[in-house]
Amino acid sequence: AKDPPKKVVTDITHLHGGRVKMDGGSSGVGADGIWRPWDEHTVLRPEEMEYVRRFHQHEPGANQCTSFIAKHIKAPLQTVWSVVRRFDKPQVYKRFVENCVMQGNIEPGCVREVTLKSGLPGKWSIERLELLDDNEHILSVKFIDGDHPLKNYSSILTVHHEVIDGHPGALVIESFVVDIPEENTKNEIFYLVGNFLKFNHKLLADVSEGRIDRRALN
Repeated sequence: AKDPPKKVVTDITHLHGGRVKMDGGSSGVGADGIWRPWDEHTVLRPEEMEYVRRFHQHEPGANQCTSFIAKHIKAPLQTVWSVVRRFDKPQVYKRFVENCVMQGNIEPGCVREVTLKSGLPGKWSIERLELLDDNEHILSVKFIDGDHPLKNYSSILTVHHEVIDGHPGALVIESFVVDIPEENTKNEIFYLVGNFLKFNHKLLADVSEGRIDRRALN
């Protein structure tokens, strides 16, 4: 008899060194057609929500999960973008990536093979760069293979200029759509992806703001 599908482990807090608050609610687009963020405590101004409507268009199927997460970073847009656009070096700000091997130049259609750190629900992932726009600061990636649970995962990340405490800053918005495995609930996969992105954005802020601090000391 065929073994039943295994439930995906969605608690990754042991890899982060602390507990993660799971902010409630379902994911995706609300009944009124307006996007809801992964973290219900995320507050974006109307003009910032317009970025979501303009750049983060997904068409989820009935068995898919979709949402977005946002992060304000105290570093100029170009500093943040210089980290994000390195499709060949995701480990710079993605703490769960052990290694990355690129195929081709950094341009739409190129592929990377990512080795994940131990303890994750998967060991490797093959990912394709769908869009890299240095003018609008848009990065889109699609997972095309791997032993992880994130099947048909596709993400769009955008970086926008803003002013924080009178200094140049950046707003990072990342949205995703992904299949929901039959052995998991929508919210379980929703929280798994949301936590990954939350950790990534925290490290992205640390790396970007650290570069500014080092420049100030030189």
